[in-house]
Amino acid sequence: MADFERAEATGRLSGNPRRRSVRRTLIWVVIVFRIVGVVLAVDAIMSTRTAPGAIAWTLGLVAAPVVAVPAYWVFGRSKFEGYLDARRDLQQEFDSLYKRVSANMSAAAVQFDRPTPAWDAVRGLSQSRLVGGNRVQLLIDGEATFDSILAGIHEANDYVLVQFYIVHDDGLGRRLKDAMIERARAGVRVYFLYDEIGTDVGSEYLEELAAAGVRHSAFNTTRGLRNKFQLNFRNHRKIVVVDGRTAWIGGHNVGDEYLGLDPEFSPWRDTHVRLDGPIAVQTQAVFVFDWLWAQRELLDLNWVPQAVPGSDVAAVVVATGPADPLETAGMFFVHAINSARQRVWITAPYFVPDEAIIKAVMLATLRGVDVRILVPGKADSLLPHLAAFYFMEQLEKSDVKFYAYEPGFMHEKVLVVDDQAASIGTHNFDNRSFRLNFEVAAVVYDKGFNEEVAAMFERDLANSRRIRPEDYRDRPWYWRFGVRLARLFAPIL
Repeated sequence: MADFERAEATGRLSGNPRRRSVRRTLIWVVIVFRIVGVVLAVDAIMSTRTAPGAIAWTLGLVAAPVVAVPAYWVFGRSKFEGYLDARRDLQQEFDSLYKRVSANMSAAAVQFDRPTPAWDAVRGLSQSRLVGGNRVQLLIDGEATFDSILAGIHEANDYVLVQFYIVHDDGLGRRLKDAMIERARAGVRVYFLYDEIGTDVGSEYLEELAAAGVRHSAFNTTRGLRNKFQLNFRNHRKIVVVDGRTAWIGGHNVGDEYLGLDPEFSPWRDTHVRLDGPIAVQTQAVFVFDWLWAQRELLDLNWVPQAVPGSDVAAVVVATGPADPLETAGMFFVHAINSARQRVWITAPYFVPDEAIIKAVMLATLRGVDVRILVPGKADSLLPHLAAFYFMEQLEKSDVKFYAYEPGFMHEKVLVVDDQAASIGTHNFDNRSFRLNFEVAAVVYDKGFNEEVAAMFERDLANSRRIRPEDYRDRPWYWRFGVRLARLFAPIL
């Protein structure tokens, strides 16, 4: 209180009542922030995932509470407990649905004749079984992806589930809107879920959907008093499901730039996958859980998996997010890299890995695994682009080969492991995707599909340049300083 008394004395001497009042208010604001900062520092010590993170938050909250307290409210939490609250609110209905879906999926599950620790780990992480009887189609770039999605929506007879992180009210966004409206007017149930930060369609767009009978909702991460300031958790998933028979997962959002119509980033390079068969039921379960959080409503859908005649492709959906009890995304990718014996090929538009990924990649190269990582040659976000060079420099010493895609912006999220497994989804290789965003990937275990994805990767490499060590060493000192400064923000990138 000595500061307060000195300020009071100064105010009295100044003889200006208004100035004294302002000073008194500012002093009480600082005192309140200091008290709140100490309380939140205790919370940071108890709940922050890593020791360095806990130290950083604690020092900031105590030393500079006016800045750190608002930042902690927005960025401080690493677990989104509220997502599970919705499930608990409808626990009986949820348990009944889970048992029914599990029983139905048992018939489609791939059976193994011998113990398979690698599969068991994936099953444990995904909480889903590897299912067979699927047909999988690789969709390269925007035209192929949205031609397939919009045609699939048009063929829906019962329901359509649509979920994207970004939706723009532009040419492609209006095509999607018109497709949803047409189906709704035909008597098909249509549900549209979007991230309220990523999507910017405006009220008129949503009113048109509602007038036609399309049910729409923001994901609402800020729902509830304790989540009011939590803008940190984003729903980054891109999912479409038709009638529980067909699903789409991949890197595309909904906007003209994803069709390559943005001159700055054209041609836009991205990948989606169409999934027919039991895997579609797994995909719609991800949407249902998200809708349950957003609307507190459990949707009545088709939960009977239907195998595609003549197709035996095995696949599993891996859905991850900040409500998971484990760090599912990071553990999945570490496991995938550790399982590799011949190759690990990764495309990552934002490559800002944590220590676990770095060590897994280094160990893979020591085993003689061919590790190639394809990143954008053109940046759409400066901080992640700069930070990536720090990690590239570290990993180049372990014989990891980095390539920069040059024709346009490379946004796909693809992983190829050996000659059997390939993952296509929404995960970036950064802390945000591994710990803060809701993400999803289709992991396909099929040699033919793996070869198709690998061929796509090799075509991309033909349009890329190898990133060499001199690309870091020969840059000006201020660029290298920027790289090291950017990597300090890695936990929130």
